[in-house]
Amino acid sequence: MTVQQAAGPDPYFPANGDSRYRVHRYELALDYRPGPNRLSGTARINAIAGRSALPEFQLNLADFKIGRVRVDGRQPHYTHRGGKLRLRPAKPVRPGAPFTVEVHWSGNPKPVSSPWGGLGWEELEDGALVASQPVGAPSWYPCNDRPADKASYQISITTPSAYAVVAGGRLLTRTTKASTTTWVYEQAAPTSSYLVGLSIGKYQTVLLGDPGPGGVPQHGHIPAHKLPEFSRDFARQPRMMELFQELFGPYPFDEYAVVVTEEELDVPVEAQGLSLFGANHVDGARGWERLVAHELAHQWFGNSVSIADWRHIWLNEGFAKYAEWLWSERSGGRSAHQLAVAAHRLLSSLPQDLKLADPGRKSMFDDRLYQRGGLTLHVLRCAMGDDAFFRMLRGWATLHRGGAVSTTTFTAHAARFAPEPLDEVFRAWVYGTRLPPLPEPAPQIPARPTHPPTNAGPA
Repeated sequence: MTVQQAAGPDPYFPANGDSRYRVHRYELALDYRPGPNRLSGTARINAIAGRSALPEFQLNLADFKIGRVRVDGRQPHYTHRGGKLRLRPAKPVRPGAPFTVEVHWSGNPKPVSSPWGGLGWEELEDGALVASQPVGAPSWYPCNDRPADKASYQISITTPSAYAVVAGGRLLTRTTKASTTTWVYEQAAPTSSYLVGLSIGKYQTVLLGDPGPGGVPQHGHIPAHKLPEFSRDFARQPRMMELFQELFGPYPFDEYAVVVTEEELDVPVEAQGLSLFGANHVDGARGWERLVAHELAHQWFGNSVSIADWRHIWLNEGFAKYAEWLWSERSGGRSAHQLAVAAHRLLSSLPQDLKLADPGRKSMFDDRLYQRGGLTLHVLRCAMGDDAFFRMLRGWATLHRGGAVSTTTFTAHAARFAPEPLDEVFRAWVYGTRLPPLPEPAPQIPARPTHPPTNAGPA
């Protein structure tokens, strides 16, 4: 596992996170009442100081009422303003020393504001969900909110028993007392704060295929009336899982869950071991199957292999975009090259002022970044050949599993697998802005699809 901590504040979100320490475990105990939208919680945070002493440090937390606060069992001096909980321990934390923070908070959770609207905890008509990318995690719990600071999580959530709670990770226990149920989930794999997923609603749970010995358990949590459409739209997800394990290496977590909410979402939401879809993404006609592939691919690229800071977001989104094309190619749809040609045609008609390696905060979710990221991987495939390219992808997902990486990390990694230097490819596609021509010929496409064509499968 490679963990590459950013040396300082994230250049896109300098107010988020604190690079002077790292967290290795969060234990969250929450109580949520959907009617009044009332959340109360306790966080126990185990962390380690960096190379310098910590006379003070900060966590990110939205506008909640703060109760008990302790650092190593002692009451610190603290302030809580502007989404920052600043703590000054009774005694500075020594360089490299472990320390524990305990925070109690309560209030009415709501999304935090961002250039893309509200992010984080969202109250639904009957339940709630968390959609935190990139800076929404402080809307519901105190955290060191930077993508490179990855930790394990245990989350205990008590709700009225009519509601189901779905979180990323393995469900350890579910205990009902009187009218409430407590759900306890464990996510042992290192997880970025924005990728801690959560959904509270009235769902029916279904198993997506039989994982068999050594397989990956996959579950769907959906409103009962959406089950017929869901059964068709997600029927091929187990085949996607098989293909992506073939191409990218073993699935990096214990389980995978998908949730469909009663409400519409602009886009699906990725989380660690979990993806959230809106009711509008379930149509019974596989109209959004590319997004099913996209969110699943993020479990390797973006979740397991995370980014050191938000400048490198193309390593998440470009890889997931190319996974869409690989699924199409290997399931009997359009080839990756055909889809690359279409993406190139689209980008050629749009402004060419986006640098993949550093798009700027305003453009980090621009569709051009997704498309150009996918194209860059396709160009690498053309340059390297299928054998070297897919060995490179599997090596990337394996070597950096659980870690955080940068564009420089990737370019150095890819170069080790290439038969010829890739400097010009990266200069033009990753560090340049003008759209280069798409190379020919296309990489070798399998003569027969590995999986049945797109019109196959259960109705």
